[in-house]
Amino acid sequence: MKPLTDNKRDLNSELRQLGQYMLSRQLAWGNSGNISARLSERSMLITGSGTELGQLNPEDLVQVDLESMEWEGELKPSKEIPMHSEIYKARPDAQAVLHASPFWSTMMACTSIPYVSELFVESMYYMEKVAYVDYFHPGSAALGASVGEKCREANILILRNHGVIVFDTSIKEARMALETLEMTSRMILTARIGGIPLQTLSNEVSADFLQNAGYKPRRAIHTDK
Repeated sequence: MKPLTDNKRDLNSELRQLGQYMLSRQLAWGNSGNISARLSERSMLITGSGTELGQLNPEDLVQVDLESMEWEGELKPSKEIPMHSEIYKARPDAQAVLHASPFWSTMMACTSIPYVSELFVESMYYMEKVAYVDYFHPGSAALGASVGEKCREANILILRNHGVIVFDTSIKEARMALETLEMTSRMILTARIGGIPLQTLSNEVSADFLQNAGYKPRRAIHTDK
């Protein structure tokens, strides 16, 4: 196992690359959104307050204690640390958390249109479970607590009238989940606008795909409290 200093350096680099990727793919804009990665059992590395995801410097990532919320260095972490920390505490499998407001997914978060996952391969896998979080002000303890509850049900959380959160077992998988969510959101809304009926697969076919197709091991959902 690599020393913590090496792990921190690697995660810092990966998160900065992720921020650039998200901006280039219109998954982030301006200084909206925040991303993090688990650094240890009780700490995370998260973007600092006011930083732009597409222009992150090494010093823009802040180490935060998951329990005390105290941080190292002079830069204040994102005010959304309650959401990130609650996910890491409730879901030991979570290694990366992405909070963003991409156009199509955020539009879906501002409607009552339901998500369907039985559309294509990636949507069936990454969006098997989607949970909804009612609106609370950004950075509030109430939002963090609600996210902490809902993250036990799903790896994709829709923050009503706010944006989205995705988390997964790696930065790469979390990125893929966010891209899949945005693609699915765009597909659903474009079909609605154009009056195009989407043909979904049956629940039986979707369940069989998740269990037997060998695409990826079916992810576990931690519903215990």
